[in-house]
Amino acid sequence: MEILEKITITVVVILIWVILLLVLMMMMRTMTPIMVMLVTKTLMSRNVSQLHDEWFADEERVRRTVGLLSRPLVLLSDAKELTCGICFDSYPRDLIHSAVCGHPYCTTCWKGYITTSINDGPGCLLLRCPDPACIAAVGQDMILKLASKEDKEKYYRYIVRSYVEDKKKTKWCPAPDCGNAVEFEFGSSVYDVKCLCSYAFCWNCTEEAHRPVDCSTVSKWILKNSAESENMNWILANSKPCPKCKRPIEKNQGCMHMTCTPPCKFEFCWLCLGAWTDHGERTGGFYACNRYEAAKQEGVYDEAERRREMAKNSLERYTHYYERWASNQTSRQKAVADLHQMQSVHLEKLSDKLKEPESQLKFIIEAWQQIIECRRVLKWTYAYGYYLPDHENARRQLFEYLQGEAEAGLERLHQCAEKELLVFLGNDNGDADIQSDFNTFRPKLAGLTRVTRSYFENLVRALENGLSDVDSQAASSTSACPKNSVAKGKGGKGKGSTSRSNRSGSINLDDINHWNCDRCTFANSDSATSCQMCHNQR
Repeated sequence: MEILEKITITVVVILIWVILLLVLMMMMRTMTPIMVMLVTKTLMSRNVSQLHDEWFADEERVRRTVGLLSRPLVLLSDAKELTCGICFDSYPRDLIHSAVCGHPYCTTCWKGYITTSINDGPGCLLLRCPDPACIAAVGQDMILKLASKEDKEKYYRYIVRSYVEDKKKTKWCPAPDCGNAVEFEFGSSVYDVKCLCSYAFCWNCTEEAHRPVDCSTVSKWILKNSAESENMNWILANSKPCPKCKRPIEKNQGCMHMTCTPPCKFEFCWLCLGAWTDHGERTGGFYACNRYEAAKQEGVYDEAERRREMAKNSLERYTHYYERWASNQTSRQKAVADLHQMQSVHLEKLSDKLKEPESQLKFIIEAWQQIIECRRVLKWTYAYGYYLPDHENARRQLFEYLQGEAEAGLERLHQCAEKELLVFLGNDNGDADIQSDFNTFRPKLAGLTRVTRSYFENLVRALENGLSDVDSQAASSTSACPKNSVAKGKGGKGKGSTSRSNRSGSINLDDINHWNCDRCTFANSDSATSCQMCHNQR
């Protein structure tokens, strides 16, 4: 009996769905495509059960919401001429048009109304009858019938825009002058996507691709770069207020005798901010101030000096990271231009000179592509480092070490691709000499590309894991080292003391039983006959 009841309920539910679909199909037969879109936008944004309940509970209310009236509001007479509801002139019936509501308007007024609506923006997709009290939707057939060619093109663009922006899986490419839409498949933890125009951006925040740095850090960094806070820090660190007019004054010469700009022209001492008339040889002369030194010993200027010193340190720290962020951005843009030049001009020239097909020179393109990607990653690591808390010394040391190693590898690769390759592009010697030198150059550039990729993969992985390796290293060093001993390491460019880990285990860089690879400078154990990073023979 229970099984029979379940079957009956299932059949009833299926019948209800069939009836609902039939009703919607009957509606859509009398609807233009734009009306179908209106119904879909208004109803399908809700879940299926809400659509079912609202339609059968109050069909008229749903129709009014989307402007799809079931019958005309105005019945036109059978007269040969009708009066336009806007200009109130009389026109033959073939020059009068109306939406489903029946309000009559002439062709000229309709064209002006449609043109104005399209020029106002995407709101024309939800165009209603010109009568202020009417809610009837204006069909797409009428718009395309009366609109000009230019207005039709705009209207179609709005339809495409609406389709893209209403879908959660699609977004417009934010690159300038790019009209492509990008579809994203959810389920991946990586939000970097690449458009057909070659522009890579973050799906989550639509800023340029910034992996491995999170969107929050990128947002704060961009805001800081565009804010006025650093200007105020510079003013605070490099200027002092005039004691009379309070305008900030910058000291541009060695003398402490300052004169404010007109119309103030107040003369004062840069150190103590006192009137210069009270100064002279007895106070230390033009380049010193005994009053200031005495007041400083008494603590009068402690707070002002402290604020100025803090502002100066903050500005210097920000400048350090910003300059390197901007430099890598500039280098990346130059590398993009160099890659384009290589693909369009130099590769064919090199192929003819070496008598090799361009497919055999693909390693050069791969090297430049790796340089561009590494410059992007390295650029954003400086934003990451700026917001890394100062008190987390272990994490900062690991970060700076990994960043330093990756940067050093990238510089070697970039120099090899940029400088050493020019020798072959401009070499007019014999073919044998070029071929011999190029055969030596080929594995070097390919090896540097592979090594640099490995460095940056390790850097990206570490940052995405929140530099969690610090905790495991701290735990192992605590058990391995005596309580009062300090484990020392040799970091790249003075980036900190740590040890490098690779796939085969941990190697202490201070251990004398190791050798450095000539190609990638990786520290290998003394027993190794080839480099564990780039496989170069010892």
